[in-house]
Amino acid sequence: MQRILFDADRRCSVKPFRRGLLKWIGNKQRVAHEIASYFPPDFQTYFEPFLGSGGVLATLAPAHAVASDTFKPLIEIWQTLHDDPRQLKQWYADRWHAMMTGDKTAEYERIKTSYNAEPNGADFVFLCRSCYGGVVRFRMGDGYMSTPCGAHRPISPESFSRRVDEWYRRTIGAEFRLLDYKDAMVLAEAGDLIYCDPPYSHSQAILYGAQSFRLRELLDIIVDCKARGVFVALSIDGSKRSGDLLCDISLPNGLFEREILINCGRSMLRRFQMSGQSLENEVVVDRLLLTY
Repeated sequence: MQRILFDADRRCSVKPFRRGLLKWIGNKQRVAHEIASYFPPDFQTYFEPFLGSGGVLATLAPAHAVASDTFKPLIEIWQTLHDDPRQLKQWYADRWHAMMTGDKTAEYERIKTSYNAEPNGADFVFLCRSCYGGVVRFRMGDGYMSTPCGAHRPISPESFSRRVDEWYRRTIGAEFRLLDYKDAMVLAEAGDLIYCDPPYSHSQAILYGAQSFRLRELLDIIVDCKARGVFVALSIDGSKRSGDLLCDISLPNGLFEREILINCGRSMLRRFQMSGQSLENEVVVDRLLLTY
């Protein structure tokens, strides 16, 4: 496999887009343009089966896309963005005003209690923007969201509304579906592109569904996709602690044609875990693996 570090000869020009809609561990918003610059210049339908906060999807803004995830409240947000963006704005505004006109922490806990009693997109869209450090943690046993209220002031409804409008335009060609990645990837045909950003085994065990994810199963599906003529790009653990810790991951021989190292900056999760401490040695470098 050929390792490439920022090889300009093999890249397309993709304009950065950094106005995120949601906050999410592993969010690729800052480096989405870097990742997308290594995508094939021509492909049919774009698939993103681990959608999360959708940074790569929105940066790429493909004409046709199938974007999916197994987390129902998250897909409710994306489907509402697509079908009724005014409703999405209202969800956020109602909760923002309740928090800002009452006891901030108490109101946050009320919304979190409402969410945990019955997980839903309306509560979750506000919680992910107002929780501490933007790090949404889920308890392993029952999926309970445990992140406390953040010290910051969540963005205003007006600012959120402008982001909704921009994201609506950028994702207009996407179909949002509640699907397991295995069911989503089998839909791809020759000439389509799949970008996979699964939970990282070395750092993201607190993500929804991360405990049951098995990289080996994903790699087997990628083998099948490549054989069908589907382009696949995979983001995966690279190094942590500014290169001091290399994440050792076994990959099938010959599956990936190229490996690119993407500097993701300082770890969002470590920023949460090390509040008040220096993060100079917590820079993360991801691997971007390409089957083409």
